[in-house]
Amino acid sequence: MLSLSKNLLFFIALMSVLVSCDSNRVFDKYKSVPDQWHKDSIITFNISPPDSTSKHNLFVNLRNTSDYKFSNLFLIVEMNFPNGKVLKDTLEYQMAKPNGEFLGEGFSDLKENKLWYKEGVVFNETGEYKVNIQHAMRINGEVNGVENLEGITDIGFRIEKHQNK
Repeated sequence: MLSLSKNLLFFIALMSVLVSCDSNRVFDKYKSVPDQWHKDSIITFNISPPDSTSKHNLFVNLRNTSDYKFSNLFLIVEMNFPNGKVLKDTLEYQMAKPNGEFLGEGFSDLKENKLWYKEGVVFNETGEYKVNIQHAMRINGEVNGVENLEGITDIGFRIEKHQNK
């Protein structure tokens, strides 16, 4: 019984440290992908930023398994501003080293990647912003895109307070 309570106390202390280390987080949400991510499936995040004067860094977060068959990833990320402005970017991220080992954090088959999207963004329009994320993968030499992308389990969007260095 004493061992169980020590383990529980240790776990609670560890979780408190981990949560407090993430003080830069403003927004951090994930959405799960069913077995495969269809090319027409758009992952949407609705964001109401709490601060309209400070700078923020924006990230796309991904979780992938060894079922992911590519060394890179192309995404189309669209940010819709409350007053109608739209920014649309096609982004490429490296997902694996040249030897095939996946990048990202994680000790098992599941890797988590925190991918830069934008730096120093000020949300100066009041209201709700919308971020849409869609994959744009192609196989070399083929015209049509990959219809069902395997190995991506979750897509996330994260906003952090910008840190001046």
